[in-house]
Order: sequence, then C-alpha cells, then structure tokens
Amino acid sequence: MGPNSTSLRKFFVMFFIAFPVVITVTLMYPNSSLGLFERFSEGKEQRGTTQNVGAELLSGGPNVSTHGFGLEETVQNVTHDSFGGEGNNNSVSSRVKELQARSQNQNTAEGRTKNITAAEGLKTDSLTSSTNDSNPHVVNLDDKDKLLGGLLTSGFDEASCISRMQSHLYRKASPHKPSPYLISKLRSYEEIHRRCGPNSRSYRKSMIKIEHSMNKGVATMCKYLIWTSANGLGNQMIDLVATFLYAILTDRVLLLKFGKDKHGLFCEPFLNSTWVLPEKSLFWDEKHIETYQILLEKDKATNSTEDLPSVLFINLQHTRTDPEKYFHCDHSQDILQKIPLLIFQSDQYFVPSLFMNPFFKPEITKMFPEKDIVFHQLGRYLFHPSNEAWELISKYYQAHLAKADERIGIQIRVFSPATTPQQAIMDLVLSCTLKHKILPEVDLQNSASSGRKKQRVKAVLVASLHREYGDNLRAMYLKKQTVSGEVIQVYQPSHEEHQKSCDNKHNMKAWIDMYLLSLSDKLVTTSLSTFGYVAQGLGNLKPWLLYRLIDNNTSFPSCEHDFSSEPCYHVPPKHYCNGNLIKKFVYSFPNLRECKDFSFGVKMVNNST
Repeated sequence: MGPNSTSLRKFFVMFFIAFPVVITVTLMYPNSSLGLFERFSEGKEQRGTTQNVGAELLSGGPNVSTHGFGLEETVQNVTHDSFGGEGNNNSVSSRVKELQARSQNQNTAEGRTKNITAAEGLKTDSLTSSTNDSNPHVVNLDDKDKLLGGLLTSGFDEASCISRMQSHLYRKASPHKPSPYLISKLRSYEEIHRRCGPNSRSYRKSMIKIEHSMNKGVATMCKYLIWTSANGLGNQMIDLVATFLYAILTDRVLLLKFGKDKHGLFCEPFLNSTWVLPEKSLFWDEKHIETYQILLEKDKATNSTEDLPSVLFINLQHTRTDPEKYFHCDHSQDILQKIPLLIFQSDQYFVPSLFMNPFFKPEITKMFPEKDIVFHQLGRYLFHPSNEAWELISKYYQAHLAKADERIGIQIRVFSPATTPQQAIMDLVLSCTLKHKILPEVDLQNSASSGRKKQRVKAVLVASLHREYGDNLRAMYLKKQTVSGEVIQVYQPSHEEHQKSCDNKHNMKAWIDMYLLSLSDKLVTTSLSTFGYVAQGLGNLKPWLLYRLIDNNTSFPSCEHDFSSEPCYHVPPKHYCNGNLIKKFVYSFPNLRECKDFSFGVKMVNNST
C-alpha cells in the first residue's frame, strides 16, 4: 500500500495541476480558431465580391489591360505602365514595350508597395510613394491622423469600412483642422441620429404620428429631412453636403432615398445607425405631398401659418428663370421649422444661401471660421468609399500613382461632344497645362530616351468619358522626351463615352475617378463640372479651371486658377427677403464672391478680396 499510495498521490497532484491547464487551452483554442475561421471566411467572401465587381467594372474584355481599370493584371505586375484598353493595336503594344524597357530598372529598384485590402485586413508596415527620403509624398503612418483631427468619431468596426481608417495614408494631412465647435456639433448630430434614426423607438413613434397626420401639423419628438437624388453623382454629392449642413443647423435627422445605383458606393457615416430611408417608408414617393412653392403662395395670400402640413416637399432645383423661392429668408425658415418632415430634392450646392440667412450665419461662422472649407470638412466626414470601392481605389493608386514624384489630375468634361471638335479641347488642355508649367513641354528635336538616371516622374491621371484625351496625351509624351527631363506617365482609369443615369457600375467608376483625382497634387478641371467640384473639395485643391468650350473659338484664356476649393452655387437667390433685386452679392454678403467659372454663381470665401 505504501508505494501504491505514493504513486496515487503523485497522480492526483499532477492531475489537479494539468486539468485546469487542459480546460483553459480547450476553451481558448476553439474560440481562437473560430475567430480565425470567421476572419478567413469574411475575407474570402469579400475577395469574391470585389473580384466579381472588379471583373465587370474594370476589364475591357478577355484581354485585361492596365490602361483602364485592369486591376487584376495590374496588381500581378505593378511595373507595367497604363496603356491599351479596348481596341489595342501593334503600335500601342510597341509603345508599351518601349516605356516598359525605359522604366524597368527604376521600377525594379523601387519594389512594390504593400497593399491593405478588405480581403486581408492587414496593417501595412510601410506605405510610401517613393524610396527617395526627400520625396514629399512619403505617407504618414501616424495613427493620430486616422480621425482627421477629431472630425471623425471612434468606435466603428474598422473592418466594416476600411477607408475610414486608411484614407489619411493616401493624402497629405489637411492644413485645415476642424474647429472645436464643428466637432461638438457633429457629435451632437450623431447622438440625435442614433436616438431618432431608423430602427429606434423614437423613429417608429414619430413616423406613425407623421403618417397619420400628413395634412395637418403635429408635434413629434424627432424631426426629419429626407434627401432624394437629382442628376449625376457629382451633383448629388455636393447637394448632399449642403443638405447635411441644413440638417445639423435645424436639428433634423438626415435620411437618404438611395436607389440601387448608389448601392455599394459609400460606407455608413453615422455610428450605430443608418442614413438610408427604410424601403417600407411611405415617403419614398413624394407624390400627393404638399410642395414648398404652394405653401409660400398660401402664406402670401392669407398671411397665416396655421394648418401647416406634417410633410413638405421642397424642390431646390431652380434655374435662373424659376420664381424666387426665398428659402434663404427668416420667414420661410420659421415656417419650415414647424414641419416635422421635409423632403429635399436639389442638384445645387446651396450652402451660400444658408450663410445668407441671419439666423444660420452665426452658427456657420462658429462651425467654420475658415468659410471656404465647408465641403472639405463635411465631404471628408460623410463620404467614405465602401470596402469594394476602396480596394479598387487603393490598388490602382499603389500600382500607378504611389511612386510618382508628383501627381497631376486632369478632368475633361465635354458638354456638347457632337458639336465641339475633339482637337479644340485637346488644344485647350495643352495650352493650359503647358503655359502654367503643370506639364513640361516635349523636346521636338530628340526622341524619347532612357539615358538619364533617376528621372523625376509625374503621374497624370485623366478622368473623362472619352478615351481619346488620355490616349493623345500619352502618345505625345511617349514619342518625345521632355525638355525638363521628367518622365510623364499617363493613366486613364475609365472611359464610358456617355454619362449613364441610374447605373450602379457607372457611378462606381465615377466615384473611383473622383476620389483618385482628389489625391492629386495639382488639379485641372472643366468649368461648371460638379464632378471636378467633388474632387477639389475632398482634396482641398484650388484647381485650374478649363474654359467651357462650346465651339472652336480660341479668343479666351485657356484656364484660370480658382481662389478656393469650394463648389460653386450656380443658382443663388435673386432677391433680398424684402423682394428687392440683389445686384452685387459682395455688397451685402462680404463672404460671398462670384465664381470664376460661372459669373452668375457664388461661393463662400474668407473675405471679399
């Protein structure tokens, strides 16, 4: 019994030591493996989704090219430059080989930039635009910039919107820090949206009240502003920023009527809530809802604000021939404040009209001490590319733009392609970019040569519906070397030929183009183009504005340098609130100035000089 008893005691001692360890490991291991499996499955599903979309969006047929959105091939061989596309021929192929030979040594030495994708969810150890330490485009990896100086709030699941936490890696830090008052207003709005947004108890109670009393006033604990789209994606985005500012100023919850053409473009901007109007809502259809114009006429006739409706449709898509809407006036805003649900439709950046209102002006001034960065701040707050869009943006940027010493964005909008000669527009672009030294002149005496080492590289991103402009610019710099010795690499991500309404793939390409343009160091845009407005606002860029060419007339400056990154408000109010005609905005509104690209429009500035 003695030896057996000793062995038994040793067994129990070892058992009681080992058993808790085994149990702990057993409990931890399934959780760990499950977590890894879930991450792997999520990544695999995301890769499949993105690849399918990428194949449809980015390829030009069975021969995927690095000229367009041929990212599948581009990612496999990032040393290739962007050429070709649909309809490649032997001459273009020879050009590809020529430039590849010229840049092969440089590209091999530089290596490949690491990528952070939605599929892998990896953290980049080093993401730089060049191996040259003196290059100004070395990306700042400091996490303190993730929240854009407090503009964004923490608490989001980073995997659900990778661009929210990575956008600061791809652009220079903004010199314009959000004011403490703007940050406080955004946090207050987020709380209102969380408390009154879809799926909340307050939302259900308020909507039931509104639905049951549409033709007479009712008091609700929450008020709403429903946004509905008009015109192209550029118009919609600048209008959405203006509408969001109005929602903040009036303590309303912003909800969007997003159709299928907007699915998969943007991340949700508000924590623990959605900004999309539920599909079951009765207010997807604004028919049979009283309009703002009728309300104004009734008010003018009776001088009474009694019997106000619970829902009102406001169409701000006015033109210069429309009757004055007086939306900027105190009296109108007093009436609107009593209506719990407003439905907005506009294609205008109407922020200046809010500044014209004596009640809103002090608030806007406190939120934006620098009055010419409203879109820059709110646009970066609202618009984050979805994971699907971000993977395409980040891969394209890293494959083609990251290593350049300077990035030039050129956006070419042709308003009347049937009557405007293509060569006249090309001449306009070259006149602007060469005169102002945005691009270097070519050496007419010597052919392109790869003899020089460590040549400075400029990457030119062309955004246009028409592929000819990118092709022509590329051919120009491919045949001849530049007088400055710089290497010019030209890329054009897409060329749709025609603007397509209510088309999700078209909108995805447009959004990617706008975002890539916003990462430029210098930007050239077409006058009056809201597409360009979005890019310049997000990137805090003062663009060179190409003259809006409507015929072959050349007796004008090819382009002018804009004085701010703010979009232009094309159709501002025509009258003061007393009915008198506004002749010069700057006389009564010192922080408004006529737009350079449209003399009838205005934009906000810090001063009137």
